[in-house]
Amino acid sequence: MLAFCVDQDRNMSQRLDLYLKRIGFTGSPAPDLATLAALQERHLQAIPFENLNPLLGLRVGLEEDTLTDKLLRNGRGGYCFEHNLLFLDMLREIGFTARGVTGRVYWNQPEGAQPARSHMLLIVTIDGEEYLSDVGFGGMTPTTPLKLNDPAPQSTSLEPFQVTAHPDHYSLAVKLGEDWRLLYRFDLLKQWRVDFEMANWYVCCHPDSKFVHNLMVVRTEPGKRHTLLNDQYALRYPDGRSEKMQIESAPALIELLETVFAINTDGLDRQALEAMLIKKQLVGG
Repeated sequence: MLAFCVDQDRNMSQRLDLYLKRIGFTGSPAPDLATLAALQERHLQAIPFENLNPLLGLRVGLEEDTLTDKLLRNGRGGYCFEHNLLFLDMLREIGFTARGVTGRVYWNQPEGAQPARSHMLLIVTIDGEEYLSDVGFGGMTPTTPLKLNDPAPQSTSLEPFQVTAHPDHYSLAVKLGEDWRLLYRFDLLKQWRVDFEMANWYVCCHPDSKFVHNLMVVRTEPGKRHTLLNDQYALRYPDGRSEKMQIESAPALIELLETVFAINTDGLDRQALEAMLIKKQLVGG
């Protein structure tokens, strides 16, 4: 039994080493706010948000080994469940008190929409203060932790955000220009891993899921955010400026994935990816 525990601890320590190397974090991480902020910022810069697996009809696994191989060893990215489950494990290994919760996404939803619980985010407690920490929302992911119970707008290295407490839930909004836009609503109901597995299946496999029909990729850099929706590439800045470009061909789009978005596509069937992009009319030939 002791040997099993030692092996388990060694495996987790190796996994944390892989993670810190992947995101370029040096030094000794500690369970404090400065470390959390640094990890969150570096994570978003190093590990892209992407949905190539669902687009190609490939499984999105949430097992520890699967996440380690895909996001840490193989140079891929993922979406919220992959990012935030990996981040949750790493935070706990460092010594943080953290848990995962689910939310309903209202970003770009029509008035009166009733979305499912399709997003995962983290609540991290540091010195009695709770923080919203999220590395997997995609185009408008906060780059720094946000105080959960502070109603004032909170600055980040990119856009300002606001967490609002309501009688039965919380909401997160982002300020774009002069307008505040709702991103998602969530509560603090305890979630088991099976809850994330169920929601993950919907996002990955349900025929109505936008992740099955659209290519969505995001990566941040200091002072800017790269976003890709199908063939529409945009470089966005905190002051609201953006540079936009339409990608004209499948080979050019894949090159963009490999360069700007730093996705290693070696483990994917390139011909199948090009064919899928054209078949679903996400880009030209």
